[in-house]
Amino acid sequence: MANNAQHEAPRRQVHQPIRIQCQICHESFQNRSGLTQHRNAKHVEMPVYDPGRHNANLQGPQEDPEVQLFPAEPDVDEAGGVGGGEPDGQPEDGPEDDRMGEDQGQNNTHYHQHIDARPCTEDGGEYLPPGMPPQPRERAAQGDWAPFGSRIEFEAGEFLFKKIEMSAGDVGTIMDLWAASLISFGAKPPFANAVDMLAVIDEIQHGDAPWRSFIVQYQGPIPEVGQVPSWMTAQYTVWTRDPRKLIHLLLENEDFDGEIDYVPYCEKDEEGKQRLTNFFSGNWAWRQADTIAEDPTTHGAMFVPVILGSDKTTVSVATGQNEYYPLYLSIGNLHNTVRRAHRNAVHVLAFLAIPHADRKDKDTTAFRSFKRQLYHASLGNILTPLRPGMSTPEVVRCPDAHFRRAVYGIGPNTQDYPEQALAACVVEGWCPICFGHHNDLDAGADQGRRTEEFTEALVAMLDERALWQDYGIVSNVIPYTNDFPRADIHELLSGDLLHQIIKPFKDHLVDWIIILLIIIYGEALASVILDELDRRLATMPPFVGLRHFPQGRRFKQWTGDDTRGLMKVFLAALRGLVPDDVVRAVRWYLEYAYIIRHPEQTDDTLRRADEAWTHYCRFREIFRVAGVREDGFSIPRQHGQKHTSRHTRNFGALYGLCTSITENRHITAVKKPWRRSSRYKAIGQMLQTNARLEKLAAARVDFTVRGMLEGTCLSEALEAMIAAEDDPAEADMDVDDEEWQAGDDEPERDDRGARNAADNLDQGDEVGPVAGANEGAGGRPAAGADEELGDAVDGPQVDAFVVLARRPAKGYPRRLGDLGDYIGRPELPTCVARFIAGQLGQDPDVEDVDRYNDPDIQVTVYPSAVATFYAPGDPSGTGGMRREWIRATPSWRKGPARYDCAYVTHNPALAGFRGLHAVRVRLLFSFTFIGTFYSCALVEWFIPVGDEADDVTGMWVVKPEIDEDGRRPCEIIHLDTVLRAAHLPPVYGDQFIPRDLTAEETLDAFRAYYVNKFVDYHGHQHLF
Repeated sequence: MANNAQHEAPRRQVHQPIRIQCQICHESFQNRSGLTQHRNAKHVEMPVYDPGRHNANLQGPQEDPEVQLFPAEPDVDEAGGVGGGEPDGQPEDGPEDDRMGEDQGQNNTHYHQHIDARPCTEDGGEYLPPGMPPQPRERAAQGDWAPFGSRIEFEAGEFLFKKIEMSAGDVGTIMDLWAASLISFGAKPPFANAVDMLAVIDEIQHGDAPWRSFIVQYQGPIPEVGQVPSWMTAQYTVWTRDPRKLIHLLLENEDFDGEIDYVPYCEKDEEGKQRLTNFFSGNWAWRQADTIAEDPTTHGAMFVPVILGSDKTTVSVATGQNEYYPLYLSIGNLHNTVRRAHRNAVHVLAFLAIPHADRKDKDTTAFRSFKRQLYHASLGNILTPLRPGMSTPEVVRCPDAHFRRAVYGIGPNTQDYPEQALAACVVEGWCPICFGHHNDLDAGADQGRRTEEFTEALVAMLDERALWQDYGIVSNVIPYTNDFPRADIHELLSGDLLHQIIKPFKDHLVDWIIILLIIIYGEALASVILDELDRRLATMPPFVGLRHFPQGRRFKQWTGDDTRGLMKVFLAALRGLVPDDVVRAVRWYLEYAYIIRHPEQTDDTLRRADEAWTHYCRFREIFRVAGVREDGFSIPRQHGQKHTSRHTRNFGALYGLCTSITENRHITAVKKPWRRSSRYKAIGQMLQTNARLEKLAAARVDFTVRGMLEGTCLSEALEAMIAAEDDPAEADMDVDDEEWQAGDDEPERDDRGARNAADNLDQGDEVGPVAGANEGAGGRPAAGADEELGDAVDGPQVDAFVVLARRPAKGYPRRLGDLGDYIGRPELPTCVARFIAGQLGQDPDVEDVDRYNDPDIQVTVYPSAVATFYAPGDPSGTGGMRREWIRATPSWRKGPARYDCAYVTHNPALAGFRGLHAVRVRLLFSFTFIGTFYSCALVEWFIPVGDEADDVTGMWVVKPEIDEDGRRPCEIIHLDTVLRAAHLPPVYGDQFIPRDLTAEETLDAFRAYYVNKFVDYHGHQHLF
């Protein structure tokens, strides 16, 4: 029988036009959650705490120095490393330039005295007096959205074209639906259709750098008999833009103000040791300035080095023409953080031609020579517009609005090894930097580097065959740099962290270990050991930013991120499965990789990096002896590390010149535009897409500078409506948010702004047994089962701090005594009493603390705490600040419990891990006692095993503290003593782990753990 019962219509949400406004920058948000994310990212506040106040009475675990987990090992030879950098090019100690010289803390900074980027008039005729403000920029009138008709047109066009990349048909559908909703009001949608939208975007004047093309064709001898190879008659089209125009766009970008260097400098600490960070801190820029200054007419000019990067990329493996060859351009003046942040600091300069030949012709000498000649001839043509400005300064406008006279120069080339060999005109297998023979590359590291002059002298003396076989020189091709002043390709190759350090970890070291196991044990037993290795990788404890390997290292395709993730945990998993010398080889490779990639380098760090590489080279000999590398280690990518210290001294920290920057640019410049194309003659459509994206980015900067993008489109419309109604009383509209009220009973706190960091994150944490079900950091969709990301924090560098989440967890008792029973810790009130005594300056082991034992204290439990600290080597904001979460919850993402580990400050006077303790956080809570608010953590301690790090892995070993009853004692600590989260992988030993062990159980299943300093670069720097 039909059911005639009336069903109530589901309740629907109503669009809320009222917005909550940020009181700092006046941007508007639909709800408190959006405001929280905004505060979290843009307005970091440091809580006002008394530093060191809570360290004095921290009891900590009782150490047991007699426990030894491993037998004693002989000390590793700490002999000096391989060659240093080039000391030439640094300024002599002496008086600084009074106009430019500034000390940064204890560092002493010297600026170049002649190429010192003095502001000048617009025509460059004279320099401005010091302190004179810049000439105002010519801007459109306030409120002029041209070529858009309004703000909503601009933001709609940007949203549809750039953010969600909507197809033309779908844009038309959206406009029709929009129009249908406006018919009754007599209004129209922002655009008629996609054609109209694209036409408006094309009219944007900012960021315009038109494309042009030129044809390259083979000009050599043609065979008189037989079939002429197709590549000899084909025409090759190269698409390019004017590099001068792109440089001007970069220099005029006001978004880069304050994040650009105008003058080469040398920074030294109080001991006179050089500090290398951004590009202009390197010796090469200083030497170039010295050479430029030999012409007195250039004094006062600004040096602008052009950074180039080229790399082929594949857009699809399922179609025909699927390979493209982009050439990227940036300038060395911009800070490394700007290039790495993908803030339009790297432009597509050209798409080079990729010649193809029939199978019978592709390996011929003639075709290979033509490919090299095509590359160098194309680059020479592309960069020709820069040549006049390399000798005669030309006036440019800078981000600070001043005009300056710029002198251009060819800067470093960021390329993978095959591209380096191509650019340097050397035979693949030879080093493009030194003359080491391809059978023994390392022997050439101490013989000096190749130079343009020496190569030309050899070419004049020897025949082509001798040059090829004895020196690895391709003599029938002239490097493109020979056509430009002050450019030597052998000096400009800057190395590559991604392809020469990160990826070889998997491609070389891990693969060698697999082969070694097969040689030692045979394939069957080796497979058993490798399965155990995979299980160990799969059971690593979770950690913010750590990639989870549920199937171990059995990936079909490895990316750079996969390899970085493996580097963080591989050493701990490997120990006990292979000979110790193999583990040592891995350890020293990791030491080198982590040191050299750091964004701040000094004489000491480069010395340590060289020493680490020397140790690695010593221990990798086990692979030669075992037959894995019978022919030795003459591998260009590994040999390149012999020159990395020199590259760092020349160009500053190589963190800012990594090919990972251009590989990420492939996504936005090549792959996504190709996917948006019709796939038929896609290159033209890709060029147009790139041009439109850059115009939209430039328009956004212009509108932002003019103050026209404050708030949102909706908030602006509401304000206009209110102003039209002449009702200013309604201007401060707000909405109630019941969910926000949940934590409003907390007392006012100095760290209120910082605590908002975890506000949105922990919405799912509020139900005690279930935390973070579907959300990741900051309310974003969770990073997935394999990885949980931390947050980059924009803003200045501040001291590290840790605060509780803003939203408390639900389901926990509020009474202290009840809470202790609830979590299975009836001694909790006593622990709190001891904590209070310590906070009041009393010794809880001597004084009577019963007077502080009050089970009726009202407490609030939190699912997580947020640690904010300076970590420029890891994903961080422009100021180097990073945020991560420390969780203590009985259920994480609707799964098992999550009780993270952390580092607690023990003795700030001791360096490295000696000044820290490792703890397991079991509860995060707060309470008020006699008017004082306390943020606390209930922790279990780990005890260091021995007085120094393990000799084989280089990591400290700790064991859980166990009392005489076999239980883990606990203690209350103040949250101020917590430094950051800790990753403690197990000491697996030589026994196989149970097959049913999970990552969530690992921290409860082993007797000892490593203090993993390789989990990130901040850890490596501080946990030695």
